[in-house]
Amino acid sequence: MREKLGFFLCVWLLLCGSCFGRFVVEKNSLKVTSPDSVKGVYECAIGNFGVPQYGGTLVGTVVYPKANQKACKGFDEVDISFKSRPGGLPTFLLADRGDCYFTLKAWNAQNGGAAAILVSDDKDEPLITMDSPEEENADADYLQKINIPSALISMSLGDSIKKALSAGEMVNINLDWTEALPHPDERVEYEFWTNSNDECGPKCDSQMEFIRNFKGAAQILEQKGYTQFTPHYITWYCPEAFILSKQCKSQCINHGRYCAPDPEQDFSIGYDGKDVVVQNLRQACFFKVANESGKPWLWWDYVTDFAIRCPMKDKKYTKECADKVIQSLGVDLKKIDKCIGDTEADVENPVLKAEQDAQIGKGSRGDVTILPTLVVNNRQYRGNLDRGPVLKAICAGFKETTEPAICLSGDIETNECLENNGGCWQDNAANLTACKDTFRGRVCECPVVRGMKFVGDGYTRCEASDSLRCEINNGGCWKKAQDGRTFSACVEDHSQGCKCPPGFKGDGVNSCEDVDECKEKTACQCPECKCKNIWGSYECSCGSGLLYMREHDICISKDANTEVGWSFVWIIILGLAAAGVAGYAIYKYRIRGYMDSEIRAIMAQYMPLDNQGDIPVHHAPGSDI
Repeated sequence: MREKLGFFLCVWLLLCGSCFGRFVVEKNSLKVTSPDSVKGVYECAIGNFGVPQYGGTLVGTVVYPKANQKACKGFDEVDISFKSRPGGLPTFLLADRGDCYFTLKAWNAQNGGAAAILVSDDKDEPLITMDSPEEENADADYLQKINIPSALISMSLGDSIKKALSAGEMVNINLDWTEALPHPDERVEYEFWTNSNDECGPKCDSQMEFIRNFKGAAQILEQKGYTQFTPHYITWYCPEAFILSKQCKSQCINHGRYCAPDPEQDFSIGYDGKDVVVQNLRQACFFKVANESGKPWLWWDYVTDFAIRCPMKDKKYTKECADKVIQSLGVDLKKIDKCIGDTEADVENPVLKAEQDAQIGKGSRGDVTILPTLVVNNRQYRGNLDRGPVLKAICAGFKETTEPAICLSGDIETNECLENNGGCWQDNAANLTACKDTFRGRVCECPVVRGMKFVGDGYTRCEASDSLRCEINNGGCWKKAQDGRTFSACVEDHSQGCKCPPGFKGDGVNSCEDVDECKEKTACQCPECKCKNIWGSYECSCGSGLLYMREHDICISKDANTEVGWSFVWIIILGLAAAGVAGYAIYKYRIRGYMDSEIRAIMAQYMPLDNQGDIPVHHAPGSDI
């Protein structure tokens, strides 16, 4: 048994060694704001546990304890607390590397009241990723309870902070995760590297718990086109020298091309690694077929249902059980079987070959070597695999102001527009604001109303365009209704701003006062006129028998006006009649003259007329006449 186990370990060391590749350390920005001796921007490596505040920042003051400086035991044992008093800055614990797991340091810091932990490296080397303990210690209860962010800093930065603290300086730090993930556009692409094995202990359990908890959010994001999700599966190949060995035959399909470890790490019991590979392939093919039918989100239903209905412990981890789940979801089973192909054939499987190629890192993403792994916008996620932190990471991948509503919910981020309107422009009367809440904070951006965008800096000024400005809160100008009449100082021409209408005077913004045209003698000044001021205008009248003409400011006789009017009408009528008669006479004369000349010309061709002798006769050349 020991020989078999030793051979197994040897083979899998070779298998694992063949897939080791480029590992990228994911980093975020650490900014020391004081004292001047340390001030600057530094890189730090994000821990692969805890809850990094993707898309956000955290400001705090650093403490380096006099005891338990490696944070390998609880701080209650040395009577130290890092809890901040009300109104105080959060506390960042600076701890030294060594003597215990990074996760234990973070757990002790969290229990001590620290808001974050900075681990100072103990050697001058490139930054590494602080990871969870190895498999034999991975079942520690506290691992999934760590919720403070952690970061590894260089030894030189750690020494500089310690020196400043020992000199009595206060060290303030801003941890910044806003650029930890790329956020180029309004859609986020993310991958989840997983497997169908449910007998690998705490990691498998936490992985399935995450899938169940995250399914709802993932399907909403996918169905509305906010994200593009792709599941992936890690496989290894069997070294050529061992292809015919019992171990490779039980762990691999397609003649050693695609392999997975034994679920129970015991060849004599339970399922084999090749069973896991086949189920992984089935899940990958399910996604491929569902995606081609326009419903990629069904993958989440299949994986969760398969885990519930077909567990290894109940001996239901079979094709028959998987087929029932597939049929219940209405996906074409024949297409999936065709995608899986012959797992015993000595040929490459296109789907699994593509999965192996995808394991190799591209661009800013390193090679995928561990399970589970989440990749957001081609960057490997660091932190707990829980719904909240993962959703924050995905939300951090959206371009500013394009985040879906789920990213702006209260349990994900704080609405900075609620306090003092975020310092942006607002019009309380029109219920308008330039403050727009985003996942990373807020932006001051002039609003769009009825398809028309306000213009301005968003902080102190936002103005409507000419065609809309008077409809929105009257353009900020004076407006008043009285005696059944309404007057406004808003001018649609933006260049004129607010201007009191005729009959009023004032600044047009705060007030417009009625002008008394009668008192100021600007109207109704003719001798016979009687002037009466009304709001916004005036009324002018004349004595009996007289009619007031406003445009000329005169009074005229109503009768005279009538006589003159009718006389003028008769003159026009008679003039038109005379012109018509004269025109007809001229027409008749010209027609008659034209007809006479035409008749004479015709008759001249057939008979001499009285005046024909006066007409010269032309003879043809050579004629005797």
